[in-house]
Amino acid sequence: MIRTFIFTALLVLCLDGYIETESPGKRVRPENLTIQCWAMSYPEKIRCTWNLHPDTQLNTTFITTYRLGLSDPDSQCVQSELHPKSCIISDFQMFADVPYVLNVTAKNALGSITKLFPFVVEDIIRPDPPENVILSPIIGDSRKLLLRWDPPHSWPLPEMFPLKYLIRYKRGRAKSYKMIGPYEQSYFYLPVTQPKSVIQAQVAAKDFTDFGNISEWSTVATGRLLGP
Repeated sequence: MIRTFIFTALLVLCLDGYIETESPGKRVRPENLTIQCWAMSYPEKIRCTWNLHPDTQLNTTFITTYRLGLSDPDSQCVQSELHPKSCIISDFQMFADVPYVLNVTAKNALGSITKLFPFVVEDIIRPDPPENVILSPIIGDSRKLLLRWDPPHSWPLPEMFPLKYLIRYKRGRAKSYKMIGPYEQSYFYLPVTQPKSVIQAQVAAKDFTDFGNISEWSTVATGRLLGP
């Protein structure tokens, strides 16, 4: 109940999406911020990214902080030198009673803009795609292909926080995929009804407990049955 109330209050505060500081002159001050956050390394890290629209064409600095609820002290969302306009949250509570709030301020010589982004950690879980996806024939089996993959390396504790997987596959020239799953194991035997067909397959990951969202699809793996 408390969490619902505070989340509603935060949405009201963020109704127009930003708090603006007016500044005279040409309209090259920061005008609009879009933010997204996702927990790609649950329960260790959350990545947040943002964009300015339009580009200010000026040197713009960003201040990024976050807090739990409305009254907790601010903490730094650590910005990345390798990935501009992004930051990492690595200190957060699991199953907190109230939402977190990310605060991003963009500032240049002509003005500034601040946007608040409320989120519940478990609602933004989204693993990275599975890796090393391979589709290979099986010696002695003329009706199946073996699809194998690894959990994303960014998912830190797959034994304690397992993932489940969705698979989509099609014949090479088909327009649509057939989707199957979810499965807990990191392999699957794909049935093949037409021996000479080239099969394309992809795998996506999701938190085992169904929190959050499915990952993007992996790279395409291609395979075909062993022929005479």
